[in-house]
This record gives sequence, structure tokens and C-alpha cells, in this order.
Amino acid sequence: MWKDFFYFSKSQRIGIIVLLVLIVIVLVANYTLPIFFPTTNEPESSFLTEVDSFKKSLVSIDSLKKVEWKRQYEERYQKYQPFPSFQKNNDYSLFPFDPNTVDSTTFVKLGLKPFIASNILKYRKKGGLFRGSADFGKVYGISPEKFKELEPYISIKDKHLLKNDSLANNTNDQKKNVIVDLNSADTTLLMQIKGIGRGYAKGIIRFRSETGGFVSVDQLNEIYGMRPENFERIRPYCRVNLNLIQKIKVNTASVERLRRHPYLSFYQAKAIYELRRNRGKLNNIDDLKELSEFTSESLTRIQPYLSFE
Repeated sequence: MWKDFFYFSKSQRIGIIVLLVLIVIVLVANYTLPIFFPTTNEPESSFLTEVDSFKKSLVSIDSLKKVEWKRQYEERYQKYQPFPSFQKNNDYSLFPFDPNTVDSTTFVKLGLKPFIASNILKYRKKGGLFRGSADFGKVYGISPEKFKELEPYISIKDKHLLKNDSLANNTNDQKKNVIVDLNSADTTLLMQIKGIGRGYAKGIIRFRSETGGFVSVDQLNEIYGMRPENFERIRPYCRVNLNLIQKIKVNTASVERLRRHPYLSFYQAKAIYELRRNRGKLNNIDDLKELSEFTSESLTRIQPYLSFE
């Protein structure tokens, strides 16, 4: 081995020697430096202690803020909470009351929430009336348990019911059993018939305008919302003047004019127009029987509204 060492060049041998010397120096320093320069953990320990203290201070500040926010919230809640004594402490009393006359404060004193009291007043303002205790139990927001608690104390004065019924009877008495023509009467005249209100009157006028008139009193059944019992009540006082019906001139009417009638579809209107264009003038309803778009029932229904002049 030592022989091999001398085969290196002079510069290589110097490099090897320097490397060995450096290794020896590092090893010696590794063992001797701790003796002359002993290490201590005090700075690091002091730094970690400060960091921990800072964290604790942040937690403490955050906790204080939460406590302050909670205090402010409770103060505001107590300030703006309506009727706090009735809602929090259930501090209410039970006594006889008439739901048709008492005010909102009285309802709250009975243990009802303010929004329920408001609903009751709105109902009364619109003309609503409690005719019995069961009606009061239907108010939105009143639980079955609360209604059961209040029911023994509900005292409805009969005079309110009598007054309301009297007004209703007077209104009905003002209506006369007049005979009206469905093809000429206006809404005011129509409303003179018992059973015809503003809604029915407007519906009759609208139907008359769309079809061209009534050809039968039975067509009242086609009015939106007409119930069988209402029709039976109205029918004896209605008449129809067929001379006032506005008819469609089949030989000159456009497709658009034909299809506007409620009894004609677009395809039926188009078929009439094409038949007229191909054959010339149409003379009567029998000319339409060859059209597949029509049935015998639909032809009978539309016939009174067509003119073949």
C-alpha cells in the first residue's frame, strides 16, 4: 500500500495529505469544542416561553371579545323584544273576552303572541266575524293546547252576530226579483237578481261579448264559477232575446274572425275558409256537414252564431 502511495504524482500526494489533515482537525474539533464552549438551551427556552405567553394573551383577548359581544346582544335583545314579560315568563292571565271586540293588548294579556293578535285584527278589519268559539280556534298561530286553555273564557256577544246578519239580510232585500235579458242587461241590472253578484255579472257580460250573445239561458252554466244551486236560483229571472245575437258572416269572415269564437277551433275556422274558397258561396249549415272537422253536436252548437247571407 505504501508503495502504491509513491506512484501518485507529487500534486496528488499533497492533496491526499491535506485531506487527511482536514479530517483529523474536524474529528478533534468535534470532541474539543463542547468542552470549551458548552451549549445552553436558555435562549431557546426563553423564546418558547414568550411564544406560549403570546398565544395565551390572544386567547384571552378573543374570549373577552366574545363575552362583550354576548353582553351587547342580550342588551339589544331585551331592549327590542316586544312584550318580554309575556313571552319569557308566561306572565299572563285568563279572563272572559269577546274576540270580536277586544284589542291587541288584551289578546297579549291572555297569552297570545303579538303576531297572532295582529292576524285577528286584520281578519276583523276585513269584515271577519267570530260566530262561535270554534271559529276562534281556526286563527292561524293558535295551537290546539292554547285554544283549549282559552275556550272556556270566550264570550261572544249575540248583538254582533245579529248586527252582521241584519246587514246581510238588508242587502239581500234590496235585490228585486226582476226579469232581465241576458243579451242586453248591464252589470247593474244583472246584480238586481238574487244570486248574481259582481263576479257573475262580469262573467255574463264577458261571455256575451266573446260569443255574440246568449241563445239559451242554459248557457249560464258555462260561466266560470257557476254552481248548480246558483244556476237554479238565477234561471227563473233570466230571458234571452235572440234578435240581439251578433252573428258571423260566414261568406266574408276571415280565418282570424272565425277562430275568435269560443265554439270554433283554428282547424274548424280554416276548414270553413278553404271550403268557401273552393266552392264559392256557402248557403246554409248543411254545407259544413261534409267537413270532417265538425260533428253534428258542434254544428248544432255553432249554428245560431253563423249567418250565410
